[in-house]
Amino acid sequence: MGPWFLWSVVTSTAKLSNFLQVIIFLPLTLSTLSKNAFLLLSLLIFLQSLIHGTLQLLWGSAILPVMQIPIQPFLLLVCFNIFSQTVHPFLLTAASWWGTILTLSSPLFIIMEGMSSLLVVQKLGQVGRELVGDGEAYQFGLLIASAVAYVVSAWWIVMAFPAAASSPLSSTLLGAALTAFLFLTFIGFGLRRTNVIESSGLALFIAYNVWLCGFDPQSFSDPASSYAPLLPNILPHLQTLVNFVTNTLPKPVLIALVYRISILLGAARVLPSIGADSWESEYGVDDGWEGRPTSRLTHVLLTYRQSILVTVYSHLLLLDHSSQVWWRWMNIFFTLVIWSVELLVSGEDDAITKEWKVD
Repeated sequence: MGPWFLWSVVTSTAKLSNFLQVIIFLPLTLSTLSKNAFLLLSLLIFLQSLIHGTLQLLWGSAILPVMQIPIQPFLLLVCFNIFSQTVHPFLLTAASWWGTILTLSSPLFIIMEGMSSLLVVQKLGQVGRELVGDGEAYQFGLLIASAVAYVVSAWWIVMAFPAAASSPLSSTLLGAALTAFLFLTFIGFGLRRTNVIESSGLALFIAYNVWLCGFDPQSFSDPASSYAPLLPNILPHLQTLVNFVTNTLPKPVLIALVYRISILLGAARVLPSIGADSWESEYGVDDGWEGRPTSRLTHVLLTYRQSILVTVYSHLLLLDHSSQVWWRWMNIFFTLVIWSVELLVSGEDDAITKEWKVD
């Protein structure tokens, strides 16, 4: 029990360390060196994460996260050393191509985030419908939780409105999004193909995106503004690092990163239940969900989650404020369109849904 517990602590610490290294090293390189250095480091860490994920998929040893700890600092030192002198044209070309790939992947990230958010919200709505059949106490509690979500969403949008609707176009988009959401909610209630849990979850999703649209690019420090050359003395070194972490890490990007990674991994865990027949139990048939293609896809996504982290984070750091606002509005309307299609093409609800009046 003792050695197993200590080993669990070591592996968990190693995974957290690898995550924090990615979070700190990429913006550090972007602010202290150049965009090309940032792209090169991102590409190197991405390739290293692919190798790590492949070894995890084929080997599956718990020692791999521990072995990975010194690799990313080594790659950071390699990038600093490369850009301290004349850079080989091949490396600049590779960094440029990687940046182009990340930029062109913006629609893909928006589609994945929107569909994952909708998938997770609908799963919560399905779980809520199942809980309603277990008693009125669950129904009352879920209605209270949904009401709180609606109130929080409305407050969130009102607080973000002055900044998010700073131009006629953005205010028009906000009005159109809220109107479309209300109409789709009432249509879904009328057709009995949605419930208050699903609707309130999407309200929070819209409020979250509107809030991010209202972030002022000057509300957080420019990464280059608070950087000072690192002195040989260890104390100034640590002070500079602490100053960088507390003042210059892009907070909107970190918030968007945490949400996007969480929702993608959450959707990946929901995927194995997609395609189940109505007569199948929640554990699937025969040996469970393991035989489903979606289950294998989930396993692959979770195995390569560090590669997804590096790609998503690099993409968010690469976008400027205006581009992020533009893609946030596209994310809102894309999700609403997908939700409207789902409401129109979904089949009749089951008996549990009919017993729970959503209007």
